[in-house]
Amino acid sequence: MKKLLYLFICISLISCGEKEEKQKQEPTVEAEELVVIENGKYTEYYPGRKQVKFEGNQDDDKQRHGKWVFYGEDGTEISTAFYDHGIKHGHSVVRYPNGTIHYYGEYNYDEKIGVWKTYDDKGKLIEEKDFGPAK
Repeated sequence: MKKLLYLFICISLISCGEKEEKQKQEPTVEAEELVVIENGKYTEYYPGRKQVKFEGNQDDDKQRHGKWVFYGEDGTEISTAFYDHGIKHGHSVVRYPNGTIHYYGEYNYDEKIGVWKTYDDKGKLIEEKDFGPAK
């Protein structure tokens, strides 16, 4: 019985020592701050903080307000949309990674209105749809 207890204590001490050793070897990585909000402007970065991912203004309730832009990791502007207190309102443009327009149109308080056009990645018009006037 004493041998069994001694064996259990030895195994416990060895495993505790291994955990401590692993903790010592793993460097502490501080969380990278990728979102900055200053004076009502929201900016989000890709990891490494070398390139902006999203940027735009916010209202007092931290809702999107005004122009918002999304960028690819290489800095290419991927999309632009306008908001009115968190609701899409105004022109919206989405591009392919090569910069060519994918589609664009207009929102009236989250409702698609007017003519929306869609293009292939070479810039050829492939669809045109009329959503009509605002209701």
